[in-house]
Amino acid sequence: MKFMKLGSRPDTFYTADSVRAVTCEVSSDLIIQVKGSRYLLHKFPLLSKCLRLQRLCSESPDSGQPQIVQLPDFPGGAETFELCAKFCYGMTITLSAYNIVAARCAAEYLQMTEDVEKGNLIYKLEVFLNSCILHGWKDSIVTLQTTKSMALCLWAEDLAITSRCIEAIASKVLSHPSKVSLSHSHSRRLRDDVSSCNGTESMRHKSTSKGWWAEDLAELTIDLYWRAMIAIKSGGKTPSNLIGDALKIYASRWLPSITTKSNGHAKNKKEESQELSDSDSDSASEIASKHRLLLESIVSLLPAERGAVSCSFLLKLLKACNILNASCSSKSELARRVGLQLEEATVNDLLIPSLSHTNDMAYDVDLVMAILEQFMSQGQSPPTSPPRMRMIACERRRSRSAENIDFEFQESRRSSSASHGSKLKVAKLVDRYLQEVARDVNLPLSKFIALAEAIPDFARHDHDDLYRAIDTYLKAHPELNKSERKRLCRILDCKKLSMEACMHAAQNELLPLRVVVQVLFFEQARAAASGGGNGKVADIPSNIKALLKAHGIDPSSKHPPPLSTTTSIHGDDNWSVNGLKTPKPTTTATRNPTLRMKLAEDKDMDNITNDENGRAASRSKGINQPKRMLSKFWSTNKGVTGKN
Repeated sequence: MKFMKLGSRPDTFYTADSVRAVTCEVSSDLIIQVKGSRYLLHKFPLLSKCLRLQRLCSESPDSGQPQIVQLPDFPGGAETFELCAKFCYGMTITLSAYNIVAARCAAEYLQMTEDVEKGNLIYKLEVFLNSCILHGWKDSIVTLQTTKSMALCLWAEDLAITSRCIEAIASKVLSHPSKVSLSHSHSRRLRDDVSSCNGTESMRHKSTSKGWWAEDLAELTIDLYWRAMIAIKSGGKTPSNLIGDALKIYASRWLPSITTKSNGHAKNKKEESQELSDSDSDSASEIASKHRLLLESIVSLLPAERGAVSCSFLLKLLKACNILNASCSSKSELARRVGLQLEEATVNDLLIPSLSHTNDMAYDVDLVMAILEQFMSQGQSPPTSPPRMRMIACERRRSRSAENIDFEFQESRRSSSASHGSKLKVAKLVDRYLQEVARDVNLPLSKFIALAEAIPDFARHDHDDLYRAIDTYLKAHPELNKSERKRLCRILDCKKLSMEACMHAAQNELLPLRVVVQVLFFEQARAAASGGGNGKVADIPSNIKALLKAHGIDPSSKHPPPLSTTTSIHGDDNWSVNGLKTPKPTTTATRNPTLRMKLAEDKDMDNITNDENGRAASRSKGINQPKRMLSKFWSTNKGVTGKN
């Protein structure tokens, strides 16, 4: 750190009976009171350099007694006044980044200008500040920190000390680190490097890294930090990812909750309040208010570029917003940003505690739904195309700049849409998220289904994770009636279940009976299809065979006997098999009357008319889609058997 010494006389101030005085042969003729401190001084050295004291003394008549001057609003307090008094006496004083702001404000208060005496204190302080302090990195930061004092902040703003420090810091961040004067270790977090055998070299290497400035700026209070970051961003030379890294460091420094709340477990309001409590005398609500302001300021500083900050960091900020009850605009902005890069998230990131007073859910599923909708809406709304030129000449021949605009427009549109691969990742993420939130006994069925249905069908290559989520929800909500269980299971596609999932589902007593029958049917269809053209039916696991036999299906036959209408399945448990894909038949399919099993959907999903004429027309065209597919499947096996 740089420092400056002024004066040559020794310090002769002493304390007697709670009064500060100067050892001198001449008796004191001036008494100055500064915020409870009393000084016995002399008029000549002080009035010769302080215009304000001259005016105050001239306003009161000379009575032959020591004149008393009150300075109740002196900036910097008694310590800073004594520093100025020592300068007036010619005593040695030491100035540095820690006291130059207070000294400069006090000198301005006392009006120690060049008009009073050449080489006065204000001139010397300005020279030291501009030529030394603002040229050093650490000196600039320390000086900026001292401007935050309640007694000095207004004075520092009026004297432009704060703005000059911020400009100096920003210019150093925008320049190469080798051009910056680092007075000493620029970060306390480098102490491990300093303690190593080659600590100096380690510090030098660290200071030349791209984000060398972030940890030092993290020591600033949020208002000063915000102004410094705005100045750095306005320079336009700092990459957005470095801005994002700096914000992450600052948030970790001042918002410890974003790291302690990332374990994915929801907590109640009382626990959150206890975590917000601090060792100082401030109340929990005051600390929460400070954290809320800090959080919203960080959100406002986030770079606009996608990927500048990680999705995990954004979701941690979103959790903190819920805990601290931040503004809706901050939540919406974070949700929008998370939606743009949702494929990077993890399940724990999405487990955002719900602190709503309107429901008792453990996690904020509505917020995740909003994020998912934002992700799925990427690229769906085509932006307005660039305006056409109205002039005829421009309509006939488009300029290269217009072509470039169109190209950039198409590129931005392409980059803003979610890729197919990212949707596959998000589908897996949502299904695993559903497995976690399904344990919440207060999670409504409608929210669970809405979240599951938000994923398009093509994005789920298999439904194993979705089945696990449904199974978990059924176990956590045993009070669901038959209609609700069937409604829940409609989102499940049995054709996309693996062998292991089918084996589990076939024995799952929580599932509706029609779902179990459907799983068994598709499992037998899969086994028959895997037999290929050799007429052999693939081997089926023994437990599946037993379940097939229990429902009247013979797994050993080359072409499975169809289920008849007399199969003992309750009418309410009938289930359609829409979309069944089977091998194309090699021979003409023969319609088997016994295939007329009742596999219609529920009444609310049934669109088949009761009109006899309508049914006759339906017969003339063929049986409905599920039956047609079933007959194709059976006739294929029959045709294969006939060939053999």
